[in-house]
Amino acid sequence: MKTQLDSVQPETADASTAPLVRCSALARTFGRGSAAVVALHHATCEINSGQLVALVGPSGSGKSTLLHLLAGLDTPTAGTVEWPALAGAALRPGPVAVVFQAPSLLAPLDVLENVALPLLLAGAGQPNANEAAHSALAALDLDAIAAKLPDELSGGQAQRVAIARALAGSPRLILADEPTGQLDHDTATAVVDTLIAAAKRCGAALVVATHDQDVAARLTTRWRVTDGRLFSDEVSP
Repeated sequence: MKTQLDSVQPETADASTAPLVRCSALARTFGRGSAAVVALHHATCEINSGQLVALVGPSGSGKSTLLHLLAGLDTPTAGTVEWPALAGAALRPGPVAVVFQAPSLLAPLDVLENVALPLLLAGAGQPNANEAAHSALAALDLDAIAAKLPDELSGGQAQRVAIARALAGSPRLILADEPTGQLDHDTATAVVDTLIAAAKRCGAALVVATHDQDVAARLTTRWRVTDGRLFSDEVSP
């Protein structure tokens, strides 16, 4: 049964722990007047530590819009989004990590430099940034390709490097926007394995926007976006 919710409830509730992110009546409209397009209608939800959420729906349904709002990459037209458990902290790099469909690695930089770059831009010193980058690569068994350039990587390797780049900031919330959309089935499975294992290792919440039902089935909670409206998919007994 697919049910539209005024509030998408977290899969585990702990009154002593503030949610990582909370949205209330969140809406996003692009353009004005007759050209306005409503990408998201009054979405309300919470995400807590440890949740594994599949955000499903066809292309153009509003998944990416919601994900960008959860990440603080975009500003809602109406409603509110807040990060109660992260109050006072810069969202990126650090508590909130974003993995996009395309790895977006910088061609002139090797793998280690690509992973360390966001930390350097955030003000970390070179030694600290390199140490964190090495640790993130080691956690994903990517040490052997640290000195390679992006054009020397396979699609799966490049996406795993992008995940390492996101994890280098020790995130508490990982948001992945169609991370397997350009990959074959076996490589996509490996990338999802990597994301789930990384989230569990960090104790982080993971939200994966996808239209791939095989990917969605790997996660324990499913939310659906249809025509800009957020639903919860429930299985009838």
